[in-house]
Formats: sequence, structure tokens, C-alpha cells
Amino acid sequence: MAEFTTILDSLAVMIRLGIHPYEVEPQRVIISVEMAVDYPEALGEDAIEEVLDYDFVRERIVGLAAERRFALQETLCETIAGLCLADARVKRVKVRTMKTDVYPDARIGCEIIRGR
Repeated sequence: MAEFTTILDSLAVMIRLGIHPYEVEPQRVIISVEMAVDYPEALGEDAIEEVLDYDFVRERIVGLAAERRFALQETLCETIAGLCLADARVKRVKVRTMKTDVYPDARIGCEIIRGR
């Protein structure tokens, strides 16, 4: 068995996220995802069909940003973790979100780790 970590780092999306009146409009959020992926054996071919294609994670996050409003970063993290864990090969996922423009001198974020 082989375990790889598949990483989607610093994806910038505009998303409706927050509880404050000034957060009604979409704001810039940076999202990073690390997935521990188990494969039953060593990779045999140098082909995308052999591994988890991370395009699905990026596409689903971009879709969430366009479709849905989230009050809390925690809920956004949980939702992203759930979509990653929908693939049975993903054994553990770490999701981090960072609001970049709430404060002029700091970014604020949330990070969770979920596993099977």
C-alpha cells in the first residue's frame, strides 16, 4: 500500500462568507486542502487514471463559491472536507480557509482535519 498527500494550495475564490453586514458581498478567501490518499499498491503507470485527480476538488470548491453563502468558515471547511472524503481513497483531509481582507493588518482563518 502507498499513501500520498495530494495538495491544492492557496486557491483564491470570491465567496459570500461571514456574519457581519460588511460581508454581504463576496470576499476573497484563500483555501488550501491536503488529502492523504491511499492506493492499494505502488503506481503501475504514469497515468491520471492511477491516482486521485485533484481537478474535482478545485472545481467543486469553485462551484461552492459561486452557488452558496456560508455564515462561518467552520461550515465552509466542513463542507470542503466532506466533498474530499466522498472519494473512498481519501483517508484524511486538512482544510484551511483564510479571509484576506477583513482586517488591514491580519488575515483570519480556520483549519480542520477530518479522517475516516
